[in-house]
Amino acid sequence: MPCGAAIADAPARHAGRQWLIINVFMAKVKTMMAAAAVAALLAACSGNSAVVGVERTRLLVDSRYDGAVDASTAGMMAPYTRVVDSIMGPVVGRTDSELAAYRPESPLSNLLADILVWAAADYGEHPVMGVYNMGGIRASLPKGDVTYGDVLEVAPFENKICFLTLKGCSLMELFGQMAKVGGEGVSHGVELVITPGGQLVSARLNGQPIDPTASYRIATIDYLAEGNDKMEAFRQKSGFNSPRAKQNDTRYIISAYFKEKAARGEAVGARVEGRIKVE
Repeated sequence: MPCGAAIADAPARHAGRQWLIINVFMAKVKTMMAAAAVAALLAACSGNSAVVGVERTRLLVDSRYDGAVDASTAGMMAPYTRVVDSIMGPVVGRTDSELAAYRPESPLSNLLADILVWAAADYGEHPVMGVYNMGGIRASLPKGDVTYGDVLEVAPFENKICFLTLKGCSLMELFGQMAKVGGEGVSHGVELVITPGGQLVSARLNGQPIDPTASYRIATIDYLAEGNDKMEAFRQKSGFNSPRAKQNDTRYIISAYFKEKAARGEAVGARVEGRIKVE
């Protein structure tokens, strides 16, 4: 899309051996799940039954499913469980409420976009806003203690923080692309008004309209900076700063934020505050 288009169109390292064990374990779990799915499908096809629809949802697997523990399965998993718990179990901080992600705006998406801006000082950067995609948020954070495993469930991908500059006209395109999907994670100071049909009505940053000729420094993740997840406007970036070290993964940055808050005796909180409004 051309830059002048209208608005409406508009730090923690883990031993390699441990990760290998976890990966092997997860591969076995996925294989068993796939085998079970195939078996169920074949069973359905062998009789007079037919698949008429498929629905998906997320199930919280917790102690409710431990009423009848299979001893042989528990024994097989025990050595893997000990390793996984030693990595995923440490508490990194606390929340004052459950934090979930949903469109157009949510507590968790707000928090993650704000964390990217917070982390910028460690890189000598001074972004005016942050962007975190809803599609990259794969779980909610519980109320109370938050473990490294909880953070990993929220941010399971090896996405890394990065910084880039967009001209105001390209930023408006980006906001228009966010509107089309019903909203994305944006940091404090961003004010978007969108329609139920996915059109961008207005955009302001820190109380000011977007200047199409001005330059705006943005903190985001490298996956989005490539123009992925329907945020093609990021391809018009300049001044790209993309640290590649492992500690720049978002999971470590999120954990660092929680640890800093915990060191101050503070619980992490986030609220819906009108960053994206549907009118």
